Amino acid sequence: MKILFGFIRKEIYHVLRDKWVLLILIFMPIIQILLFGFALSNEVKNNPIAVFDASKDSYSRQLTDKINASRYFDLYANVSSQSEIEELFKSGKIKVALCIPPRFGEAFEGSAPLQPQIILDATDLNISNQINQFLQNIIQSFIKQKKPEVRPTYSIIPEVRMMYNPQLKGAPNFVPGVMAMIMLLVCVLMTSVAIVKEKETGTMEVLLVSPMRPSIIIISKAIPYFILSVINYFIILAMNKYLLDVPVKGSLLLLTAVSFIFILTSLFLGILISHTSQTQQEAMFKSLIGMMLPTVLLSGFMFPIENMPLPLQFLSNIIPSRWYYSIIKNVMIQGSGLEIIWRQFAILGVMCLVLFIASIKKFKVRLE
Repeated sequence: MKILFGFIRKEIYHVLRDKWVLLILIFMPIIQILLFGFALSNEVKNNPIAVFDASKDSYSRQLTDKINASRYFDLYANVSSQSEIEELFKSGKIKVALCIPPRFGEAFEGSAPLQPQIILDATDLNISNQINQFLQNIIQSFIKQKKPEVRPTYSIIPEVRMMYNPQLKGAPNFVPGVMAMIMLLVCVLMTSVAIVKEKETGTMEVLLVSPMRPSIIIISKAIPYFILSVINYFIILAMNKYLLDVPVKGSLLLLTAVSFIFILTSLFLGILISHTSQTQQEAMFKSLIGMMLPTVLLSGFMFPIENMPLPLQFLSNIIPSRWYYSIIKNVMIQGSGLEIIWRQFAILGVMCLVLFIASIKKFKVRLE
C-alpha cells in the first residue's frame, strides 16, 4: 500500500507540473459549458421582425409593443407596404413579418374577425415553425387580454402543458449531453496520453521493473485524473445551477455516484486506448475521433436513438455516454430516482468492470 501511495503521489506531481494538462482539464469543460449553454442554444430568441400596420390604431400599436417586448422578437422595422417586406426577406434582415389588417381595433369593439397575417422565412423549417408558434401565442394572449369573449371557430381546444422545461429553455436540452461529452473526452484523452507519454520519455521501464502488479500501476495512473475529473464535475454542477439556471431536481447523491462510475469507466477506456497506441498523437486521435463522434451522434444527445436504423441502435448500446446521458436527463432534469435509472446504472457499472479487466489484460509488461 505504501508503494501504491508513492506512485499516486508521483502521478499527482506529474499532473500538477504540466500546465497544459491542467489547462485542458479545468478550463476546457468550463469553456464548453459556457459555449453550449449560452452561445449554441436551440432557443428561438431575438428574431428580427417587420410589422406592416395598416390599421395604425391603439390596439395595433399595443400589439406591436407586446411583440417587441418579448424576448423572442426584436422589432426591426415598421414598413408601409408588403413590397418592403419582400425586400427585407430577400436581404436576410428579417425572419418573420406581421401584417395587421385595416380597422384592426374595430374587431375588438364589434364582431369583425381578427385576421393578422404572419409571413415567415421557411428556408429553415424547424426555426420557422418555432417562430410561428411563439408569435401566434403572443397574438392569442393579446386578443384574450383585450377581448376575453373571443372564441375560436373550432370547438376542441387542447390544453398544452410542458413538463420539466415549461419555459422551453435551451440549456436543459444541452447540459446533459455536454456533461457526458466533456467527462468522457477529458478522462479518455488525459489517461491515454499520460501512459503513452511514459513510453515516449522512457520512464515506463522504471514502472515495469518495479514490484507493482499491472492492476496497481493502472490504479495509480487513474487516481490523479479521477480526482481532477471529480473537481470538474462539481465545477460543472455549480455552473449549471448559478449560470445556466439548471439545478439538479433529483438526488444529488445519486447523480454523483453515477458520475463517479462514469468517470472511472472513461478512465479505464483511456488506459485501454493507450495500450494500443505508440505515440501521443495516435492516442489523441483515437480518443478525440473515436470517442467524440460516437458520443455526439449515437448517445441520443443530438439525434434521437429511436429514429436511427436498427444497426446503429445496437451500436449505441456499447457507448458509455449513451447510458450516462440517459441517467443525467432522468435525475437532473426530471427528478427521477434509482427505481427509474437502475437499468442504465447497472449497465454502466458492468462496462466499468469490463473495461478495468480489459485494461489489465492488455497491459504489456514488456516494451516492444
